[in-house]
Amino acid sequence: MADSIMSKAATMEIPINSNGDTGTLPEDDSLEQDLQQVMVSGPNLNETSIVSGGYGGPAGGIIPTSTIKGPAIRFNPQYLDRRRAPAQGPDIRMKSRGLPHSQSTASRLAQHTVQPPGSSNNNTGNSTEEVSRGVAVEKLDSVKKWGINTFKCTKQMFSEKFGRGSRTVDLELEAQIDVLRDTKSKYESILTLATALIEHFQNMVQTQQALGDTFADLSQKSPELQDEFGYNAETQKLLCKNGEALLGAISFFVSSINTLVNKTMEDSLMTIKHFENARLEFDAYRSDLEELSLGPRDAAAMVRIEMAQQDYHVHRDKYERLRSDVTIKLKFLDENKVKVMHKQLLLFHNAISAYFAGNQQQLEQTLIQFNVKLKPPGSDKPSWLEEQ
Repeated sequence: MADSIMSKAATMEIPINSNGDTGTLPEDDSLEQDLQQVMVSGPNLNETSIVSGGYGGPAGGIIPTSTIKGPAIRFNPQYLDRRRAPAQGPDIRMKSRGLPHSQSTASRLAQHTVQPPGSSNNNTGNSTEEVSRGVAVEKLDSVKKWGINTFKCTKQMFSEKFGRGSRTVDLELEAQIDVLRDTKSKYESILTLATALIEHFQNMVQTQQALGDTFADLSQKSPELQDEFGYNAETQKLLCKNGEALLGAISFFVSSINTLVNKTMEDSLMTIKHFENARLEFDAYRSDLEELSLGPRDAAAMVRIEMAQQDYHVHRDKYERLRSDVTIKLKFLDENKVKVMHKQLLLFHNAISAYFAGNQQQLEQTLIQFNVKLKPPGSDKPSWLEEQ
């Protein structure tokens, strides 16, 4: 008896309209969809325990599921058919929103879902997001490759330092590199000493100029020693003129040596540095391939060996390409060095010899021969605008 009563109570249909009377409700497809969803996806009460504080039941208010027969809620399609009947008059809710009564809530939601307010082009936003994601993935892969390469090169470097790993050696090329580094160091010494010579000699020329001005002034103010002061003033002025010519020749010499050392040789040494880094990478991946070749030959190991071979060939090609570049640059550097130094050493010798021999004509001829242009007096001093 109790089971039949509960079943009837669960299946009673009491539709209520907005006035409190039984009847049909306005059409609302969204509510129907929600009700159908509840019917389909709702839990089966026959397979779950129900906790209730009901009266007259067992102790603790727990009703075992075995005592409930049949479903607690039953779907009645006839009830929904009656709900689909058109209501009398327009729906107040629809009218207040300015929408026709026939337009359902589901269709309105679909329209708003197609293009949300404030979004002019969803495809553009999606493409921008995909591009940003692609850039992030590319950067992450680059960092990962850099980390693996750095680890392998560091391992190879320590192995070479402690005598445990082998390294690729090109005896002829490494000898030429050592000669270049030694030559650059000696040329830097010449550059330092020549720069110091310019500084000291410039101070001497300035002193001679000041001394010649003093002699000329005393020649005007001392009638009894006018000739003697005049001779010395002329001598000091001539020495200043020859000194400025010698300074021009030495400055040209220093400028050419500086270009040779700090640009031409430095460019070759930078290429050599890249070559040495490529050699270290090549040996690191070569050692990695040799180590994998000595291990097991299962499927996973063969895949790693194949990838290691690809990396090995890539770094071997890079090493050979940079070795060829270094060889060519060293050849052209040696030819350029001989040509430049032959000209500059001849200039330096002729200028020094002519100056200390007092041969002004030969000194001037040397400057013309090597196309050395002297700076006008006072060109090194800042203008009065710069001083302000």
